[in-house]
Amino acid sequence: VQLVESGGGLVQPGGSLTLSCVASGFTFSTYDMSWHRQAPGKEREFVARSWAAGSSTNYADSVKGRFTISRDNAKNTVYLQMNILKPEDTAVYYCNAYRAVSTIRQYDYWGPGTQVTVSS
Repeated sequence: VQLVESGGGLVQPGGSLTLSCVASGFTFSTYDMSWHRQAPGKEREFVARSWAAGSSTNYADSVKGRFTISRDNAKNTVYLQMNILKPEDTAVYYCNAYRAVSTIRQYDYWGPGTQVTVSS
């Protein structure tokens, strides 16, 4: 199983970036895919999720209206379009794949992360 994020970098406040996460080694379409982030000195926090069933998504309040998560099951890829970036969005962004087979059996995979820095 492998998740590889890309697309991070340095961007000015108000700018945009699109992160990608390419997955391999599991049946991508059956997993809930999400993005999380961790800023220096802070705990990792949820950013956005794309549910495997249907086309539902949900977002952290801090990014609603600015970030958009999408997925391409044919390419085993999940994206995070980030607009109107703020300095407080600076963090390492992680891709996560999750599937609950039963109440006691879950699959939970993480990528190594990609750095996003918002600064002038």
